[in-house]
Amino acid sequence: MSDVASFHEVVFPVGIALGSTGGPRRKTEIVTLGSGDERRNLRWADSRRHFDAGSGVRSFADLAEVVAFFEARRGRLYGFRFKDLLDDRSSTFGADPAPLDQPIGSGDGATTVFQLTKTYGGTWARQISKPIAGTVRVAVAGEAKRFGSDFSVDAATGLVTFAPASVPAAGAAVTAGYEFHVPVRFDTDDLTVALSQFAAGHIPSIPLIEIRP
Repeated sequence: MSDVASFHEVVFPVGIALGSTGGPRRKTEIVTLGSGDERRNLRWADSRRHFDAGSGVRSFADLAEVVAFFEARRGRLYGFRFKDLLDDRSSTFGADPAPLDQPIGSGDGATTVFQLTKTYGGTWARQISKPIAGTVRVAVAGEAKRFGSDFSVDAATGLVTFAPASVPAAGAAVTAGYEFHVPVRFDTDDLTVALSQFAAGHIPSIPLIEIRP
């Protein structure tokens, strides 16, 4: 579990993130029996995303920006936000988020707080802890609710809180749409910069690893 005090609510340079490589990683233990049959065990209940932003550095200005960002985070010490351009919203790729996008719970007439989640293939729900402020839209029983008067959102945790007068009734589906960042940290305390010539160079590798909420 991440330490909230060790997280900076800042975003890794998006222009550099655009050229990154990476994606979800899972950990599965596979045992091959004498018969040749396999037994597969899921060691991690949730995937953990990893990225390498080194290929996104294209200029001397990018180099300087990454070095400054790395120093401000003290290497691996502080986490930060990262925009995964392939998976950054509740809706399908390229579509605008809508309040009916993702189920986040069901009302019971008393519960006021719901965690943002994103479900993949109808089988696995991913906790969304870093929504982008101003993008969260919520509906109860298919009816869009008003931000501020009906509900509020903690952009640092992904918790949606309903006002006393707007608590979802028993059995009412609670849904949400949003854009979000991935909470990550640098996966190295060493940043190697290669200066090939004046005002040019590159960073071979900038490894980033997702922080579990």
